[in-house]
Amino acid sequence: MIEAHMLTKCFYDLKALDKVSLSVRKASIYGLLGSNGAGKTTLLKIMAGIYQQEEGELSIEGKPVFENPAVKRKIAFIPDQIYYYDNFTIDDMARFYKTVYPGWDDKKYLKLEEVFSIERNRKIRSLSKGMQRQVAFWLAFSLNPELMILDEPLDGLDPIMRKKVKQLLVSEVAERDMTIVISSHNLREIEDLCDYIGILHKGKMLLQKDLDDYKANMHKVQLAFNKEIPADIFKPENGECIEKRGSVLIFISRGSRDEVVSRFMAYKPVILDILPLTLEEVFIYEMGGKDYAVKQLFD
Repeated sequence: MIEAHMLTKCFYDLKALDKVSLSVRKASIYGLLGSNGAGKTTLLKIMAGIYQQEEGELSIEGKPVFENPAVKRKIAFIPDQIYYYDNFTIDDMARFYKTVYPGWDDKKYLKLEEVFSIERNRKIRSLSKGMQRQVAFWLAFSLNPELMILDEPLDGLDPIMRKKVKQLLVSEVAERDMTIVISSHNLREIEDLCDYIGILHKGKMLLQKDLDDYKANMHKVQLAFNKEIPADIFKPENGECIEKRGSVLIFISRGSRDEVVSRFMAYKPVILDILPLTLEEVFIYEMGGKDYAVKQLFD
């Protein structure tokens, strides 16, 4: 669906993207992660055809995006900062989108009114930030896009609406083979939605990983000892000890579940538990330390 090779984008003397490559499969949900200033929004805007890279290539279904209306009509982009025309109502924006996007679906637009429950004759600028975000999704879903690009999309939505929108996103992928690229600082929501993740840092792509593979090969292990903690348990092949409370240790360790359990049982702990390891924990821990620790973790 999306193929990017060695993308470089600069703003004056700032290199926002530095030889970034990625691949996004059709009918998948790709989560783009990274610290502030990592280049996520820049990459999304190149995908949407808003920015043009200085170097490298990006194609959607084998075709370039920048200044290619035929491709851009198949894309719905919801940016972090949403813009609407002054004095436009929701219906006004719907009529405008209908003239631009051939995939516009009137029946779907009217049906989604039941989900979002906002009067269509309301001026969008008069709505709260959260309601404007709902309108953005309402219009985007009505386009029947082949690709939806989302930058911090759930920001400002209440918990009930977040759940509804996430259900709609998953349904669109399952029923229409829509592809989604989503960037968010809420990593728990990324984890719930995504099939694949990519981590950007300082304009470089550190890794891309199938989320199921990640979950199968990384584990959070809690150990407790009733005697002295074995000194050699802290060797590199056991992974990183992220917490120590008295005789209780918590490690992040790589390998299959059976391999990890066998490795730590050799130290004869009185308790060994495999705890849920969230994407947020991995990201915060690794990005808070060494620049390339994430890559080392998944090699």
